[in-house]
Amino acid sequence: MSSAALRATMVVDKAFKIAEVDRRIYGSFIEHLGRAVYGGIYEPSHPAADKLGFRNDVKELVKQLNVPIIRYPGGNFVSGYNWEDGVGPVEARPKRLELAWRTVEPNEVGTNEFAGWAKEVGSEVMMAVNLGTRGVDAARNLLEYCNHPGGSYWSDLRRSHGYDEPHKIKTWCLGNEMDGPWQIGQKTPQEYGRLAYETAKAMRLVDPDIELVSCGSSSSSMPSFPEWESVTLDHTYEVADYISLHQYYGNRDNDSANFLARSMDMDHFIRTVIATCDYVKAKKRSKKTMYLSFDEWNVWYHSNDVDAQIEPWGVAPPQLEDVYNFEDALLVGSMLITFLRHADRVKMACMAQLVNVIAPIMTENGGRSWKQTIFYPYMHTSVFGRGVSLQPVVHSPVYDAKDYTDVPYLDSAVVYNEADETLTIFAVNRHLEEALELDCDIRGFEGYRLIEHLVLEHEDLKAVNTADREEVKPHSGGNAACDGGYVKARLAKASWNVIRLGKPSN
Repeated sequence: MSSAALRATMVVDKAFKIAEVDRRIYGSFIEHLGRAVYGGIYEPSHPAADKLGFRNDVKELVKQLNVPIIRYPGGNFVSGYNWEDGVGPVEARPKRLELAWRTVEPNEVGTNEFAGWAKEVGSEVMMAVNLGTRGVDAARNLLEYCNHPGGSYWSDLRRSHGYDEPHKIKTWCLGNEMDGPWQIGQKTPQEYGRLAYETAKAMRLVDPDIELVSCGSSSSSMPSFPEWESVTLDHTYEVADYISLHQYYGNRDNDSANFLARSMDMDHFIRTVIATCDYVKAKKRSKKTMYLSFDEWNVWYHSNDVDAQIEPWGVAPPQLEDVYNFEDALLVGSMLITFLRHADRVKMACMAQLVNVIAPIMTENGGRSWKQTIFYPYMHTSVFGRGVSLQPVVHSPVYDAKDYTDVPYLDSAVVYNEADETLTIFAVNRHLEEALELDCDIRGFEGYRLIEHLVLEHEDLKAVNTADREEVKPHSGGNAACDGGYVKARLAKASWNVIRLGKPSN
């Protein structure tokens, strides 16, 4: 097939609204795992450390991503975590054996330090409570410690620790991956549903204004999916606001065409969870709609074999440090596009994780920090994907892969920001050998002109970024043009594209 013959069309109109994009779909995740905290966001001996020990160079990179919410402190870690270990004078905090990742947790960073750091980088905290080894009492006490203004035991304890004002943490996760046999305190769906319900009930008595996330399946491949969702929501439907989804993808068999189609699996996962939620809604005759929190997602497979060789009981060993390549960035772009296309139900999402551990940001202990390939589609969508998600009418040539059929070469989403009168088209060309000619009808946006066409492309799908060389980075030399209400662009083979349009000010 010649490049001229590969063509896709798109119609975009203001009337084709999916929903307002909740900014929290661009969230991330910091777990006490590997070098995410120690050597990642926090390293008191680093030349760029602030007075509290947090790395300013890392803070600046996080700010570039414009991350609205960060899940903390886990993850598998939280199912064995005693939150009281991480508050009060640092020198008095205990060092604990951390069983989820078999390390030693020094507890130098805890609830107060992380809440302060999150505020500094412009993020809210999504706090997870331990429903593995603990339960109702620890959860309601932590909430009181964080959110109650004063005059009670736990709130006054926070004040004695130097934090007079409450943290006002709004969003709380009721445990983590409680269906997983790897989880400390794994539960059956009935056990989890009952515990989560009672925990939610107590937490809402402490602070009625919080939002709660019920724990969904650890992935769509779990044998109990989606029965887990059906059974647990039977308990938590009226007390929770969201149900969580977790999913990671890899390319171990080096089948790039199949790998780039895996966002179709994510789409199916989301649709199945929505259907299950709506089944429970109908069963309960409820007027409430359950929303989705996709609070763990990413590419993850590069580091698995390396991690198996790490000796246990070290402090912050280099665990899960995937070095991402260019094709990983393309799939990450498609996963973000998938969230935008489900903006009516997916209201939160957290890329797992933020620094060093399967992350867009990498650091050297005592040294440099840099952007991985996946940094860029994440940054582009977070910065430019604010507004209303529109449903484009797309006609694209398709291909068949090993696990998927009728995979569109064009994967796209569109966001209209009425406040600043901008229209942004996010597009991945999945074709590994041919450019894709895009014709887009935007006649409903009269007077709009091209602002820029950002492109992430590389001849080598396996190209990576390092501290010494940023091999994969975007450029603004895309060839999109806008004339007479039509946008035309040539999307390079295997590329991520951001086409931004706006209405010139008079």
